[in-house]
Amino acid sequence: MPKLKTNRAARKRLKISGGGKIMRNRAFKSHNLAKKTRKRKRNLGKPAVVNATDRKRVRRMLGV
Repeated sequence: MPKLKTNRAARKRLKISGGGKIMRNRAFKSHNLAKKTRKRKRNLGKPAVVNATDRKRVRRMLGV
């Protein structure tokens, strides 16, 4: 069976942490920032772990 190609869009948006977790960026940080609290905006900048339900699909896209 041939090797799977990496989905390049997924590769740019997702990173694998040192512990093997797949990290993603959070949504809702591009506009309407005036109504969001300072704390909320700060936490939106931090990476999040990909949900367990999506993990298998994302790993396949990354070719891991």
